[in-house]
Amino acid sequence: MAAPFFSTPFQPYVYQSPQENVTPFQILGGEAQIVQIMLKPQEKIVARPGSMCYMSGAVHMENVYIPENEVGMWQWLFGKAVTSIVLLNQGSSDGFVGISAPSLARILPIDLAMFGGEILCQPDAFLCSLNDVKVNNTTDQRARNIVVGAEGFLRQKLTGQGLAFIVAGGSVVQKNLEVGEELAVDVSCIAALSGTVNVQIKYNGPMRRVVFGGDNLVTAVLTGPGIVFIQSLPFQRFSQRIASGYIPKHEGKS
Repeated sequence: MAAPFFSTPFQPYVYQSPQENVTPFQILGGEAQIVQIMLKPQEKIVARPGSMCYMSGAVHMENVYIPENEVGMWQWLFGKAVTSIVLLNQGSSDGFVGISAPSLARILPIDLAMFGGEILCQPDAFLCSLNDVKVNNTTDQRARNIVVGAEGFLRQKLTGQGLAFIVAGGSVVQKNLEVGEELAVDVSCIAALSGTVNVQIKYNGPMRRVVFGGDNLVTAVLTGPGIVFIQSLPFQRFSQRIASGYIPKHEGKS
């Protein structure tokens, strides 16, 4: 069983796979977190490129293209990475790796077996995984669910029975929706949700305002049953705040 998503700093947890293999891990830090995973000899994890922070001496890292992770054309067109890194413990004793969040984000351990083998995430949410986890990108085929901009409709889907680690910005709230229960959430604040949750998009204003951007213009109405992870500080919102506070200096101005 995976750790609860609200894990405290330095709290150790143990993941037990369907094959009864046990893997200890720790989520370290407060805001920009690191997950430290123990690896038995010949055990490996798959992670996103650039996420490795540190590793023991016997762990070998390789950048590979994984065919079962459906990336290719869609990710390439939208500037996404099409490779993954594999970290394999080649030693005769236990090793470890430290995988870091790419920004001021919290790391959420997701036991896919407890989510019916599938969870939908925000783009680039996947950080690393153990055992049977497949990563691909999906678009919602219903026209009314397509939001302006690639990040609005290009979603990441994780499937399998393994343990995945995903990232979410700021503080994270978990909502457990009962059958028929509704919850309205700003689209950018949805970090992940289980596949049983129905999603309907609501535009809060005329379409021209949605096209030209703005805050809280697109809301997702989520209907249970299922689990929703809500983030308080999406990376897009965080980067916009930084950009809006930057005032370039004009050269030659006295």
